[in-house]
Amino acid sequence: MKDDAGKVIYVGKAAALRNRVRSYFQSPRGMDPKTRELVAHIRDFETIRTDTATEALILENELIKKHLPKYNVMLKDSKTYPYLKITEEEWPRIILTRRILDDGGRYFGPYTSAGSAYKTLNLLNRLFPYRKCEKKITGHDEVCLYYHMHQCTAPCIAAVDRPTYMEAVDRAALFLDGRGDEILAPLRDEMDQAADAWNFERAAELRDRIGAVEHVLERQKVVSPNGTNADILAVAQGAGGDAGVQAAFLRNGKVLGSEFFPMRALVEDSPEQIIAGFVSQFYGDAAMVPPLLLLQHPLPADEEIVIAEWLRERRGGKVEVQVPKRGEKRDLVAMVAKSAVQNLEQSRLKFLTDEQRRAAAMSELADALDLPRLPRRIECYDISNTQGTNPVASMVVFEEGRPAKKEYRRFGIKTVQGSNDFAMMAEVIKRRFKRATPAATADGDGDGGKPDAKWATLPDLVIVDGGKGQLGAALAALEEVGMADQPIAGLAKENEELFLPLRSLPVMLPRDAQSLYLVQQIRDEAHRFAVTFHRQRRSKAALRSTLDDVPGVGPKKKQALIRAFGSVKGIREASETELTAVDGITPALAAQIKATL
Repeated sequence: MKDDAGKVIYVGKAAALRNRVRSYFQSPRGMDPKTRELVAHIRDFETIRTDTATEALILENELIKKHLPKYNVMLKDSKTYPYLKITEEEWPRIILTRRILDDGGRYFGPYTSAGSAYKTLNLLNRLFPYRKCEKKITGHDEVCLYYHMHQCTAPCIAAVDRPTYMEAVDRAALFLDGRGDEILAPLRDEMDQAADAWNFERAAELRDRIGAVEHVLERQKVVSPNGTNADILAVAQGAGGDAGVQAAFLRNGKVLGSEFFPMRALVEDSPEQIIAGFVSQFYGDAAMVPPLLLLQHPLPADEEIVIAEWLRERRGGKVEVQVPKRGEKRDLVAMVAKSAVQNLEQSRLKFLTDEQRRAAAMSELADALDLPRLPRRIECYDISNTQGTNPVASMVVFEEGRPAKKEYRRFGIKTVQGSNDFAMMAEVIKRRFKRATPAATADGDGDGGKPDAKWATLPDLVIVDGGKGQLGAALAALEEVGMADQPIAGLAKENEELFLPLRSLPVMLPRDAQSLYLVQQIRDEAHRFAVTFHRQRRSKAALRSTLDDVPGVGPKKKQALIRAFGSVKGIREASETELTAVDGITPALAAQIKATL
């Protein structure tokens, strides 16, 4: 599909071309929002015929990579991922490569970053020294520094014979394939033989190598006692349309690695569409297709058969695609899904650390809310309580789009009884901005004649967590302290709506806007900070007991009694003699405790 400038905006495939194309140009009533938007921009289309459905899928992937169409789901990073390759040479090397060729080499991966691939490469070189140089091996060369550093067995000077060298390379392959347990027994035998021959230096070297292998194997989580080989895929989607797929690689029952792949998607794209796009693009370049794929969501019905057949062709054997509903496999998918959510959040935070994008987010927010200046300082307020008990509030500050944690403040609610979030928000806003007025002293009371220096810097934008009610309460508080012109907005959680003073309709930031990501991050940070403070207050209140009413029992004696008897019930059941055995408890105090309890 092409727009009026001739740019490709969507690439698809269809077994029945007439039906597929016609579906775009019928009544838009049954279309999802993404398809309606796509159709509105279509001005032309062209078709390419293939002989089989799998050829169509392969061609679709190639065209997506070439044209990067706006309305296709695709891997966000278009580069090829790094792999480790054991070369097909007389004296093989293990190298990093981004190209998979039919050259007899053995490939392992992929890795989402060259850094993680190099880290594995260096570990392999310490465990199973292999040559790093590309020169032709004659056996009569000069030895290099790697030999003296114990990072090469030096076939260049004939210091090792080929069977011994190949044994080390094969062990490295086993290690990369998740079969590290098979390495240990031969290494232990070799160590024992070296010790029996009084070659203690070699025995010590092998001992250290065994220890290093065991250390790595301990970190590889055994999740399937059946020795399953599978890839586990789960999707995470953010409110703004950002998405990603977490892929865990299970080999011989052990999770060898788990990588997060950011995806370019629209907010309307379903998890099924995202996972289908990932499978068809990722395994098009992968060195290996496993016999089993465990998915969090099923493939779309119209693509399931084509993708399954294509995977079998890529593997050259049977490939099962399952969406487990119970048991061990379901637990594995749930574990990977949890990682997907965490990594998507980390990806969002990393996205906002870029200075240019932070500036763009602030500029978008200023335009959307008609702010008089760029919101370089944003304060966000949130209330936290449990049915009106232990109510607290948080104030978090973002400066230049980043958290300014030294500026964070916490409030204990003083004047509001019961569960009244509006009144609590009004109290907090009044207390904060009163301290910035000339009538404030350091504690915010009385007539100090100048503002409190710690509170004097005013924000370019205030965000209160909540809708029209919280916004109205905050506005009344600002008017009361003479700051009615302070820019302010209320953020409703359900639909991410921003309510503004004197406007009946809310502002809806675009789902994929950087300004929305920034607002969400600020709101989430305010909520986290408020909830943490509330838990602290609640825990402190829960520690209060009838012991606090006993004259002469302070915090230290209270802790000593709890340690000795476990609870107030245990103290109540103890005798006065047992109580006096506790350090600091006199007979008179023991009698007082018994009488009170």
